[in-house]
Amino acid sequence: MRLLVLGGTVFLSKAVAAEAVRRGHQVVCAARGASGAVPDGASLVRVDRDRAGAVEPLAGERFDAVVDVATMDPQWVRSALRTLGGQTGHWTFVSSMSVYADHSTPGQRASTAKLLPAVHERPPEPTPDAYGGAKVASEQAVAELFDGPAFVVRPGLIVGAGDPSDRYGYWPARLHRGGEVLVPEPLDAPVQLIDAVDLAGWILDAAQARLAGVFDAVCRPVPLSEVLARTAAGVGAPAHSFVPASPAWLEERGVQAWSGPRSLPLWVPGPSHAGFMAHEVSASFDAGLRVRPIEETAAAALEHERALGLDREREAGLSAAEEAELLAAVPR
Repeated sequence: MRLLVLGGTVFLSKAVAAEAVRRGHQVVCAARGASGAVPDGASLVRVDRDRAGAVEPLAGERFDAVVDVATMDPQWVRSALRTLGGQTGHWTFVSSMSVYADHSTPGQRASTAKLLPAVHERPPEPTPDAYGGAKVASEQAVAELFDGPAFVVRPGLIVGAGDPSDRYGYWPARLHRGGEVLVPEPLDAPVQLIDAVDLAGWILDAAQARLAGVFDAVCRPVPLSEVLARTAAGVGAPAHSFVPASPAWLEERGVQAWSGPRSLPLWVPGPSHAGFMAHEVSASFDAGLRVRPIEETAAAALEHERALGLDREREAGLSAAEEAELLAAVPR
């Protein structure tokens, strides 16, 4: 299979390119090349999608499949489809579960859940709704402009080696230290995530099978307590204990949910987000999605954390000093 990856130098798109090379496919990556190198065995065509006609150097070339991971600019997606869609056998667009308008209702399905209003231009501010709306517009562009089998995949939290967000990686790194670990209540809150390597594999399987449709790409819901316990097992955590804190107590002390500095990743408090990580994804598994054990993801994520530096300033999570201060004050 001759595959074009629009990207190929960072995280998911790089995982797709690397796995495609491993499977023996011919892989072309179209990227600026400023964020890193493409995997060994792949070729790079330098393009800057902010420039008009960026993908024109690829016009006239035929590909068995294209994978597009465009994030915030639907015009990137439209331009690529207009230039390359007629010479491509299968198209994958990596969307996001951020497209959904309702995060409060558990059990929603990709086929029926209500979407946010489309945002057809690149949003000036990357708010969650603007990001989701831009992804909705990009999905619409694929449906409108690609006359062939299109695989629109909506991942939630993508984790594992190479993750630049630090969101899940905080927990393998933290549990690797052992001791008392501050965790958010409730511990039975559902969590859904996907390892980038598993998502990359499914994208390639879909391209080879010419699978068409719209699917969520996350594991089935797993209680937070189980995610943390299996993460600890995966990194061989030393003796440790979980110290739970209520959402109200954490918020009063400036601890953020989900991501960012002074945060506790995987935490999405309140009834407004009760369905955020509780989607019904049986259709995805029926269509070939397979996910590895959390223990394996945790081990790979820890190796990535070590490579970056376990004591670095993080994009998400608590510093050791911040956590110690909170542990000293939390009600027991």
